[in-house]
Amino acid sequence: MNPMNIAFGLITGLSLGLTGGGGAIFAVPLLVYGSGLQARQATIVSIIAVGATAFAGFLIRYRKKQVELKPGFAFAATGMLTAPIGNRIGDLLPESLVMTLFGAIMLMVSARMWKSAKKPADAFIALDDGEGAGASCPHDPQGRLRVTSRCARLLGLTGMSVGLLTGLFGIGGGFVIVPSLVLLAHMDLKNAVGTSLLVITLVSISAIAGVYVSGDPVPRAVVIQFLVGSLVGMGLGTVLSRRIGGPHLQKGFALAILGVAAWVIAKNVVLS
Repeated sequence: MNPMNIAFGLITGLSLGLTGGGGAIFAVPLLVYGSGLQARQATIVSIIAVGATAFAGFLIRYRKKQVELKPGFAFAATGMLTAPIGNRIGDLLPESLVMTLFGAIMLMVSARMWKSAKKPADAFIALDDGEGAGASCPHDPQGRLRVTSRCARLLGLTGMSVGLLTGLFGIGGGFVIVPSLVLLAHMDLKNAVGTSLLVITLVSISAIAGVYVSGDPVPRAVVIQFLVGSLVGMGLGTVLSRRIGGPHLQKGFALAILGVAAWVIAKNVVLS
């Protein structure tokens, strides 16, 4: 039993529960530089733990009616197709390159979180495309989403990128999913976070299937320890998100991700 794996899972689950997007990006660096796993092993642990934790968060938010199933399934469909591809690419790339690319992704996540903290969720407004604001994914008079061909195409393309990110880096892609759902489907932030957890769950299932098909070894003991901490953290994060949300929380996570990204890049580019 390695208590550090539980602690790292707790950090990951807590950040995922608080933010709904971007929090799971801590998992791989913590496992590589804290637990000493190889990058591919850390990615596999992250895929399994993040998928299970996202499922627990999805159930919590579904009971609160904070999940929109139709856009969630539309988003996840293409991501489930590309997740095994990302997994295969991860097997082929050298570890130092994977971690350097991961650091670059973390920089993007940090910038996204900092930018979103500077304006409220209501400030996410889709541009008028000539058919009226929000025509990409319009709603009927009863407030139900109408998945038009344009809407399905936009959600599908974004879902493909999320699937690749999940398979390659073991991250859920919530930092892409949440703003996309707010912009394209005009969801409020709570529903976007809940729907994001559904998408992460489904895409992670596909990525996990890809891991088993490829025959990659799964460090089961680490998975169990990390998952225990992650589930506890998700529960705490979901409760705390109702009390300590806001711009300061987002900026704090953005700075933390920036710091870890700088370390990962320096470790693999400058210090290697």
